[in-house]
Amino acid sequence: MIRKLRHITLGFVLVFAACVTVNIYFPAAAIQKAADEIVDDVRGTKDQKQPEEKKNDKQSSIIDSLRGIIGPKEAHAQINIEVSTPAIRSLKQAMAANFPQLKPFYDRGAIGENNMGFVEPRDTGSLSLKDKADLNRVVSQENGNRNALYNEIMKANKLAADSLPKIQRIFANSWRGKSQPGWWIQNDGGGWEKKR
Repeated sequence: MIRKLRHITLGFVLVFAACVTVNIYFPAAAIQKAADEIVDDVRGTKDQKQPEEKKNDKQSSIIDSLRGIIGPKEAHAQINIEVSTPAIRSLKQAMAANFPQLKPFYDRGAIGENNMGFVEPRDTGSLSLKDKADLNRVVSQENGNRNALYNEIMKANKLAADSLPKIQRIFANSWRGKSQPGWWIQNDGGGWEKKR
């Protein structure tokens, strides 16, 4: 009887170990990659870093081999992020055309990147009335384009409306991370600092 119970238990363990779990998730990594590419395109910069090579040590390869033999397999649904619709391409072009007008304001510290993916006026006290009017115009254009871009990415990828703040925060990471040293960026806690 005990022997039969062991065989049944072993059978359940093997069936359980062979299960494949598919997780449908918010595609944060794919959106982050797309955001980095869009920021590079808009600002005319390309990151020259090469991808890091994975360590190939004996212990990790043994563990990976054991994972392949024992335990449940996990598969993530592949989600390709659509960022090449005509609307998205048009918005990227408009933002790239707008960037040369924004850059002097970044350099002077008059604007910064906030933590929700938008440009925000910072220190405008030293600007002339004409410069303030120009700043307000280009910031308004940029934020309108960014808002439309985030919504278009959500719509093109059939993401739920509650995904919009996540998309904005992901893009905020890219805008702030790819800002030049000396530009103002807002940290996740809401404080402002100059990028180092």
